[in-house]
Amino acid sequence: MTAVKQPLSDTQSNAWNYDETEYSSKHGSRVSEAEYWKNYYEKDIDGISYEWNDGILEEKPVSDYEGYLINLWFQKILDLFLNTYPIAKMVGLDIGFRLALPHKTTIRKPDIGVLLNSNPVDIHGPDKSYKGIFDICIEVLSDSKKSYSDHDTIEKKNEYSLIKVKEYYILDSKVKKTAFYQLKSGIYQPIKPIRGIIKSNVIKGFQFRIEDLYKQPSLEKMSNDMVYHQFILPFYQQEKLKSKQERQRAELAELKAQEEKQRAEQEKQRAELSEQKLRDVLSKLKQLGISIQ
Repeated sequence: MTAVKQPLSDTQSNAWNYDETEYSSKHGSRVSEAEYWKNYYEKDIDGISYEWNDGILEEKPVSDYEGYLINLWFQKILDLFLNTYPIAKMVGLDIGFRLALPHKTTIRKPDIGVLLNSNPVDIHGPDKSYKGIFDICIEVLSDSKKSYSDHDTIEKKNEYSLIKVKEYYILDSKVKKTAFYQLKSGIYQPIKPIRGIIKSNVIKGFQFRIEDLYKQPSLEKMSNDMVYHQFILPFYQQEKLKSKQERQRAELAELKAQEEKQRAEQEKQRAELSEQKLRDVLSKLKQLGISIQ
């Protein structure tokens, strides 16, 4: 039977259990914060990403392919919005931040983090962690075990509210636990969808239809959708214009090539005609008994 590692402190109730299988997970191991940053913050040799919960390593759950597609689509529309209205930065790739909570300290790696330009703490190119508090955190739910689901829907939700992350989105590929929260009076309250549309109160103007997380419509469709056209349409029109310009350049290059070919053919014909005329003149001169050396 596979052994289950348990946390070694009174933080047991806050850490989720994990069955080790075919690889060596350090989940549940006790390490200091300094040791975590030094040896475990970045993925280890087995490709495992760890978070840190008050002295205990917690393996970051992996989502399924459906979750990956939801995450990819959401990042795409958020990136397009921020390109059109550059009021915030989006980060991912396991960039974590430190949560100094009233009763403990944790280090979390949201699947997507957003910080406004007005956030007093910025992030820069070489940074591998964020030193401030994200304005929005987004987690793609892993529900292969109840403990994984609880990790995002209960524990992280509680931590993010205490640390004053202004909005928290949970994206569930199975739909059931997808949720959107905003901080009001220090407590997360659900963001009420309007006709199925979620509107961010942090990133003003950013909105999306909940069902589109699962349908994942194309840019072309979204450019004609009133929910998205204000930030998708400029990008899509720009891409269409770029495509049209590239097509025109290609057509112009082809036209020039055809003209060059025609000129070369005409030059060849003129050369052949001149040679024929010269042969005709020489032939007539020969008939007249005139020899040209």
